[in-house]
Amino acid sequence: MAKKEKEPKTNAVRIVAAKKIPYELHTYEAPDGFLSGVSVAAQSHIDPDKVFKTLVLVGHSKEHYVCVIPVACELDLKKAAKFFGEKNIEMIHVKEITPLTGYIKGGCSPVGMKKPFKTAIHKSAWEQSTICVSGGKVGLQMELSPIQLAELIGAKFVDLIKEG
Repeated sequence: MAKKEKEPKTNAVRIVAAKKIPYELHTYEAPDGFLSGVSVAAQSHIDPDKVFKTLVLVGHSKEHYVCVIPVACELDLKKAAKFFGEKNIEMIHVKEITPLTGYIKGGCSPVGMKKPFKTAIHKSAWEQSTICVSGGKVGLQMELSPIQLAELIGAKFVDLIKEG
C-alpha cells in the first residue's frame, strides 16, 4: 500500500482550511531557495495571469501595507501610496520580511502574517475564478478564489500596476 504524501501545513494553509475555503496546493522546485514568480508559474504550468506575488511596503507614516499583484507585473508605488493614503510608499528591505511577517522572501503569503496589514489585491484578480498566492513557504503555491481571499484578509481590489 502506497504511503499518502502528507499535505504541507503552513500558517496560511491552516487558516484557509480552518475557514473552509476551497483551495488547491501546487508545489514547485526551488533549488537555490528562490524563484521569480514568472518561473514559478512556468514550472507549475499555471497561467502567469493567475499567479500573484505578495509585496510588503512601508509608507511615509511608517505604517506597513501589503500589495498582491500578478507575478509578471510591476507595482506602481504612486498608485499604492494613493490607495493607502500615504505621501509616498516603498518596498521594505528583505531583512525586514521575516521579523515583520513571519515568512521568508519567496514564501510570503498574504494569509497568516504575524499581524494583519491593510492589503490591496490588483483588480485583475477579480476577473479570475481562482488565483495562486504563496502557500507560506518557498516551493508552495495555494490556489483559491480571489473573492474569498479578499474577504479572509480584508483586502480591496484596486489598480496597482504600472501600465505598458
